[in-house]
Amino acid sequence: MASDIDALRTVADYQFGAGAGRALFDGDVVIQRTGSGRPQQILADGERVVSYGTDGRFTLGIAGGRRLQSALSSPAYRVVVGDDSEPFVREERNVFAKFVRHVDPQVRPGDEVIVEHERGELIAVGRAELSADAMADFDTGMAVKVRNGRPA
Repeated sequence: MASDIDALRTVADYQFGAGAGRALFDGDVVIQRTGSGRPQQILADGERVVSYGTDGRFTLGIAGGRRLQSALSSPAYRVVVGDDSEPFVREERNVFAKFVRHVDPQVRPGDEVIVEHERGELIAVGRAELSADAMADFDTGMAVKVRNGRPA
């Protein structure tokens, strides 16, 4: 089990940056596996932190977003929205480019991101559909495909 956690931490550090693995997989970690034994869902303290895809990348759950938000300095992996889109994003509706206030300049399409309100509160997690430059420049188009919203 310890070597599994170490391997998952290495993948998280590669995907999100140094320290992400320790932040994501700290505490009472449970690994749910597929029938073939490959890790599929990783839970900590009873909540889904991440899913481990067949592509070798993690998809964040709200618990994972909360852990990354506290471990990674802003603006790492963050897309920031304001009051106008907050209620919709919390309901797991997608973030559109015209509502993006700030974004980590390193975000690329396909990256897992944390969606924050301008107050700094985590409101959702999802997958970036546009690059940071495109999110900042476009007035139309989906910026983030929201996977999980966090009710108010």
